[in-house]
Amino acid sequence: MAKKPVTSRSGRFLKLAGMTASVAGRYAGERARRVFRSENDQGAQSENYTRMAGQIADTLGELKGAVMKVGQIASQTQDFLPKEFSDALQKLQKEAPPMPFEIIVGQIESELGKPVSELFEYLQEAPYAAASIGQVHRARLYNGTDVIVKVQYPGVDVSCDSDLKQLRMALRLGGLLKMPKETVDQLFGEIRERLKEELDYENEAENLRLFSRFHEKDDWVIIPEVIDSHSTRRILTLELVEGDHVSEVTPEHYDQETINLIGHRIFTTMADQLFRFQCIHGDPHAGNFAYRPDGSIIMYDFGCVKKLKPEIVEAYRKALIAALQEDYQALDRHLIDLGARVENQPAVDQAYYAMWRDILIVPFDQDKPYDFAQSDIHKHVAAKTSTVFKYLEYFKPPVESIFIDRMIAGHYWMLKRLGVQAAFREELGEYLGLED
Repeated sequence: MAKKPVTSRSGRFLKLAGMTASVAGRYAGERARRVFRSENDQGAQSENYTRMAGQIADTLGELKGAVMKVGQIASQTQDFLPKEFSDALQKLQKEAPPMPFEIIVGQIESELGKPVSELFEYLQEAPYAAASIGQVHRARLYNGTDVIVKVQYPGVDVSCDSDLKQLRMALRLGGLLKMPKETVDQLFGEIRERLKEELDYENEAENLRLFSRFHEKDDWVIIPEVIDSHSTRRILTLELVEGDHVSEVTPEHYDQETINLIGHRIFTTMADQLFRFQCIHGDPHAGNFAYRPDGSIIMYDFGCVKKLKPEIVEAYRKALIAALQEDYQALDRHLIDLGARVENQPAVDQAYYAMWRDILIVPFDQDKPYDFAQSDIHKHVAAKTSTVFKYLEYFKPPVESIFIDRMIAGHYWMLKRLGVQAAFREELGEYLGLED
C-alpha cells in the first residue's frame, strides 16, 4: 500500500526531525567506533555514509519540495557532500513518485476557483511528468488547445524555510558539511533564493516570456506559450509542445549531421545566455529539453533561472581565457574574483591548475571534432577528486557561479548522451573575444 503523502507543515517537520535524529545518532556512533579503528579502514565509514545517504535520499524523495530540490543540486555539486551522498542523491534526479490524483485535482480547483470539469475538456489522470515541487498533467481546453498543467504540490511553498533549516541541521549533525559556516550560509541562501523563485509560477511565466524574447531570432529554439487564463502562483498552464526525449534521439530518426547541428545549437544557447543575456536556464537535466529531427530544441521548465551579475560573467570569461592560455597566475586571480578561491590563502601550485585545465579543456582545445559519446572527462575528474583535499582550505563553493557550473555540467551530459561530434574552440573564442 502506498504511503500517504506528507503535505502539512507539521508533518513535514516531524518527518525531517526524525531523519535528523537518526542521522545524528549514526554519526555519533561512527565517531565512537572510529577511535578503535585503524586509519586505513575506510570501508566501514563508507558503508555507514552509504546507509545515512540512503535514508536521507528516501526521505527527501518522499517529501519532495525544497529538500528534494537541494538533494538534486547537491547530487551535481561534488564539493558539497561526500561521494556516497552524491551517489545516493543521484536518484532524486530520476525518481519522483507521483502525488495522488485527487490531491492534484483539489489543488487545481482551489487555485483556479472552478471545478476541473469546467476548466478543461479533459485532464489526464496519469502524470505527464513528476518533479520535486510540482507535477505535470496533460489536458485540453474547451477551445481545442492541447496543454500541460503544472501543479505545485500542496504545502511545499509554506514549508520551504523550515524544510531547509531541518535539512541543514541533519547535514551538520551528520558531520557532512565540511565548509566554514559563512560559506554554508551563502550556499543555502542562494539555494533558498532560487527555490523561492521556483515556487512562484507567476515568476516562471515571466521567465518563459523573457527567454522567448531572448531567443526570438532563433527559430530553432521553441519555448511553450503561457495560458494566462489557467495560471496562478501555484498552477502553470502551457501550450503542449512535444519533441523527442534525449533517449529517443536514435540513428533511426536522427543522422549524425543533425545530432552535431543540435550540439552546436545547445552550445550557442548556453553561451548566449551566459555571455550575452547574463541570465541562464539553471536546471539543465534531460527532462527539461526535447528535440526534433529538423534540429529544433524545445526548452521546458523555467522555474530555476539565475540572473548573473556582470562582474561575475566577466570574471568567468577571464578565468576561461587564462585557462585556455595556460596563464595560471591570472587564473588564480580570476578565481578569487569569482568567489571560488579563498583570497587570504597563498597562491595555488600552478601544476594543480594545469592538471585540471588539461582534463576539462579537451573539447575546446582542438580544431577537429570532439566525440562526446566517447568522452571520459567525468572519469578523469572522479579519479582526481582526492587531490582536492590537499587544497581544501584554498577553495570554496563559488556561490555566485554555482548555477553556471551546474548548467555546463548538465549540458556536458546532454552532449554525451546525444553523441555529438563537434569542435567548439572557434565558437568559444568568439564569445570570449579572442582573436585567432
